[in-house]
Amino acid sequence: MKDFFISDCVQHENKVITSCFVVAVKQVKPKKTGEPYLALTLGDRSGQLEAKMWDNVEEAIDAFEQDDFVKIKGLLNKYKNRFQLTIHKLRRLGDSEVDFGDYLPKTTKNIDELWQTLAAFVTSFQNTHLQALLHAFMADPKIAEAYRCAPAAKTLHHAYIGGLLDHVVSLFRSCDLLCRNYPQVDRDLLLTGAFLHDIGKIHELTYTRSFTYTTQGQLLGHMVIELEMLHGKISQIPGFPDELKTLLEHMIISHHGQYEFGSPKLPMFPEALMLHYLDDLDSKMESMRAQFQREAEAQSPWTSYNPSLGRPLLNSARFLEKKSSPEPAAAASTDGDSKSAAENAAEPPARSAESNGNLILPGLEPVLDEADSTPLPVSSRSDKS
Repeated sequence: MKDFFISDCVQHENKVITSCFVVAVKQVKPKKTGEPYLALTLGDRSGQLEAKMWDNVEEAIDAFEQDDFVKIKGLLNKYKNRFQLTIHKLRRLGDSEVDFGDYLPKTTKNIDELWQTLAAFVTSFQNTHLQALLHAFMADPKIAEAYRCAPAAKTLHHAYIGGLLDHVVSLFRSCDLLCRNYPQVDRDLLLTGAFLHDIGKIHELTYTRSFTYTTQGQLLGHMVIELEMLHGKISQIPGFPDELKTLLEHMIISHHGQYEFGSPKLPMFPEALMLHYLDDLDSKMESMRAQFQREAEAQSPWTSYNPSLGRPLLNSARFLEKKSSPEPAAAASTDGDSKSAAENAAEPPARSAESNGNLILPGLEPVLDEADSTPLPVSSRSDKS
């Protein structure tokens, strides 16, 4: 059992650690002298960590491969405000020496409940053709099992076991809400597009030891894979309208929204446009949530640079929590006089309730809702996000 996880880096800065990781990326690069060094991306269920090996490299180059498990001793410090491990020595581990559950991040949500939520939305469809199509996908045992387990991306967002399902359920909820404000949008068509837009990830990505691309994923990409899957299921549904098929094809190939993000076409009708923006919003909100979680122990409300968003992030909840902390009590007046009006006016309003560290003004308590609430440049959203 691992006793150090990548999420523990803050507590071990400038210390020598010994722990086990999966090798997500292995590269051999030249130093300025021409000698080789190892540049690795290490992973466990809590995240990823860049690592470099500068000395005794010749002995280590052939000792392990990408996706192998390794035990490493090295110095953990920060380089350009990001944690990095300088490797002193390493050795390859056999599968019998590791607990696979330590190395792949997994959703904390209940997979069965997420799947039931998805099924309930499909049951509410009015369009029998679209309902039959999604039932055909969900009734396919191989697709259903993979859909429940696959990550939604390799690194950018929802990059954990169950991430695809988590992402799509979140999208379903957002789509359902937005359709109430835009009655011209076909709810069933929009939800079907949300179900299908990343389904090709189940074949594009492999996620048994680390998250990486399959050969099929590298050569075709998830959009092409999705079109093939769509055509296969539609062929099993008698009388499926050609017009609906064309709309779904367009939603699949346009959901990245812009040519530079890998879309062969731009969204050209309301449901396609809404799918793109809600998909983009959900992925960005998850990227922010994950970064705040990774850096939960940091003192500053500002995070380090987020590569997928192209900026550092401000944890607004932490920022407001610090701002709303009560001031030290003032010393009692020697003459017994009360505070002046100016002094009282400068004080923050009194708390009547507090939620998640945020200041709640009297009479403005929130109404609780029953509903649930590497790195690539920004221009690379085509990354199979």
